Amino acid sequence: MMKRKYILVACTAGMLALSSCSGFLDTKPDTILTQDVVYGDPNLVKSVLANFYGRITWGQRIDAHDDLAVLDEAITFDTKSDETIDRNLWRPFDYTLIRNLNQFLVGVKESTEIDEATRNAYIGEVRYIRAWTYFCMSRGLGGMPIVGDEVFGYTPGMDITTIQIPRSTEADMYDYIIKECREAAELMSKQTNEHAARANYWVAKMLEARAAITAGSLATYNTEAQHPGLRTAGGEVGIPASKAKEYYEIALKAAKEVIEGAADGTPSPYKLMTTNNSTVEALADNFYNAVCEKNGNTEVIWTRDYIYPGQTHQYTKNLLPKSIAQDNGSSRISALLNLVEAYEPINATEEQRGTAVPFNVGSLENPVFYNNPTELFLERDPRLTATILYPGSVFDGKPIEMQAGQLNKNGNSWVEQIGRRSTYDANGKLITANDGPSGDGNEREINRTGFYIRKYLDATPSAGTIGRGSEMWNVYFRISEAYLIAAEASWELSRNDVDVDALKYINAVRSRAGIQPLTSIDHEKIMHEFQVEFAFEGHRWWDLKRWVEADKLWTGDERNKTSQRRGLWPYLVVAPGDANDGKWAFIEKDMQVLDLYRRPLKCTDVQYYSTLDNGWLNNNPKLVKNPFQ
Repeated sequence: MMKRKYILVACTAGMLALSSCSGFLDTKPDTILTQDVVYGDPNLVKSVLANFYGRITWGQRIDAHDDLAVLDEAITFDTKSDETIDRNLWRPFDYTLIRNLNQFLVGVKESTEIDEATRNAYIGEVRYIRAWTYFCMSRGLGGMPIVGDEVFGYTPGMDITTIQIPRSTEADMYDYIIKECREAAELMSKQTNEHAARANYWVAKMLEARAAITAGSLATYNTEAQHPGLRTAGGEVGIPASKAKEYYEIALKAAKEVIEGAADGTPSPYKLMTTNNSTVEALADNFYNAVCEKNGNTEVIWTRDYIYPGQTHQYTKNLLPKSIAQDNGSSRISALLNLVEAYEPINATEEQRGTAVPFNVGSLENPVFYNNPTELFLERDPRLTATILYPGSVFDGKPIEMQAGQLNKNGNSWVEQIGRRSTYDANGKLITANDGPSGDGNEREINRTGFYIRKYLDATPSAGTIGRGSEMWNVYFRISEAYLIAAEASWELSRNDVDVDALKYINAVRSRAGIQPLTSIDHEKIMHEFQVEFAFEGHRWWDLKRWVEADKLWTGDERNKTSQRRGLWPYLVVAPGDANDGKWAFIEKDMQVLDLYRRPLKCTDVQYYSTLDNGWLNNNPKLVKNPFQ
């Protein structure tokens, strides 16, 4: 066994990303161990590998629920005064991890206790994790130093400048990630693994596709003409437009492999989940299961898995509606109308397909009446019902009662009557439900917008308690993303709005959802499909960033609907003698006007790239600052 001066820290049980349920980690040391010991024991090797998976949870994630309420998908129940998107949102800079990964590569290559097949698989996984680390770094920071397989060491008196590496160009960063994904894929199995907890051939191909579509988008949309400040002189930020075609071709090829099968003839083990039942409820359940159900799932390719006991989180506890809460601290997140109205009508007209369609609710002065609170929403894309709990929804067999107030008749005018949660009028009729929604800032743990999140809620008994918690997984890759990447790349290469392949791929996803096919495709329709398919799955910020679209949506203008944080409140009509008595009406609400979120969302070119921390710059003077820093 080889001797090394350096040591490796093996993982503790609390840091493990992968459960013993998936067969990946039975040994959990919590001490500092030498290379000799670690690579002389196959169980310890697996332990270190599992630790690496646990260290790559960047971005929006299921165990940090408040992160869901940063953009235009949701808000918290707490009043906020935030406006500008934080440019350092989800900013990883983890060269310690990269060093540890490189140490692992050295150790596992020299180990005599691991068979060749296992060794190659481990090398593939670690190179993939390294590529994922660089990818997460690059999409926030641009080109950063690429250290390859080097394990740098420091001894007193050495020339420190020899280990100070300058930033790569943004294009070189993506080229490296793509190359690593390709080579890692060939080292890994094409078989699936339990709960999609570990990387395999297809996971690497998905990252290859995502990295290439990201680079292609940046080359296409971060142009010098439209965004002259979003680049550096050395190319650390900014990808030449001339490289866009190459990246789109790579993205298309990799995505098609995941959909259709590998070049060696191995069929893809993943497919879109479908149902023969065409009701909205069945289609919604099918989509919910495609994202959330672990058993028999054919869509999910890679996850951060959780398992009880020892590996759970509090997402369900914190997000369950108050009326069905299992523990203290519920109702923390409310979904926004901004997202809800993006789900088009299930029988959309040609003009409505692939667009956000406002609800026909009228106004307080001239309301539109509905027979029940669900009628308005059951007319929409079934993915809405799978993603959102709206007034009248049922979760785990329990109805969600949302009512902001009553709509009363005063002469010929309609007036709102609202109260605190669970208040009733003199005749015993409910005014405001326990779940709200409410704009009273003194009310805690209450819905603000008229919508809760359903996606990722766990119906397992006691999953909403502190004691047990939820084992719902956090999905990184689903095969529907491969379809949408293929559609986007094909359209970008042709710029033909009736591109046959682009329509084929995007309509496959829409067909699984149960909505009308597109007869034409363009950039706006592609963006729309990503928004509704991947709501709350950590895509929104990174998609808008690569398309350089966030500044167009979030202008900071209080008159701009896409900048406002909006809700849609349900009211029971209580107007004896009126033809609409007992029906329901809805009134749109701006959270800013309610003094809950005091300023509208704002993004400028400044927010597209994170800053380099002064500590990083001091440690490595060869780094250059990012634009607007």
